Amino acid sequence: MSRLTHSEFHMVHRIGWLRAAVLGANDGLVSTASLVVGVASAGSGRPEILIAGLAGLVAGAMSMAAGEYVSVSSQTDAEQADIARETKELRETPEAELDELKRIYVERGLDESLALQVAVQLTEKDALGAHSRDELGISETVTAHPIQAALVSAATFAAGAVVPLIVASLAPTAQITLVVALTTLVALAVLGGLGAAAGGAGIVKGATRVTFWGALAMAATAAVGTIFGVAL
Repeated sequence: MSRLTHSEFHMVHRIGWLRAAVLGANDGLVSTASLVVGVASAGSGRPEILIAGLAGLVAGAMSMAAGEYVSVSSQTDAEQADIARETKELRETPEAELDELKRIYVERGLDESLALQVAVQLTEKDALGAHSRDELGISETVTAHPIQAALVSAATFAAGAVVPLIVASLAPTAQITLVVALTTLVALAVLGGLGAAAGGAGIVKGATRVTFWGALAMAATAAVGTIFGVAL
């Protein structure tokens, strides 16, 4: 008899850095393009537009890095505090913790005898790991790392922000707003599709939602620049 092999390839292990990468690149594209479009719509010349865009790139990359580092560090601190509390409880009240683990498995569909057997075996192998995963929902697979998230966010923000700056430096001055907006929408669609593909989601859906919000942001800043009409 022939054996059928069943192989699976999951994307969940990418969550830690993928979220930071997609957020950074998307923010870099949208914020810098919106800034360029807004300044250009106010009637500014190419030098002023590029200076504003470059300043936005540097400030945005640093802000993204700092924001990701602080937010992920806060998440990590909270997880470590929960793990420390769980370690203490396992040391002081092991019977209660075993019963708690058993009840978790009962709620998931196991009968009490099997749930107790599973809880005992997992506790003997790695009590803290079992409680961290099944009680607290903390898994190393989906845990983000502060420095990794900060570096990825800063790098992808800068990479995304470079696109509208390059376009603004090459496009005719009178058409910077239009060319940057159109190019950014295409880049956002590509980015959304790539991010969705990397995460195993639908490409069209990912591209559409990113493009929609990017278009909305650029339209808002273009309206501000046009209404005030003040050249920097």
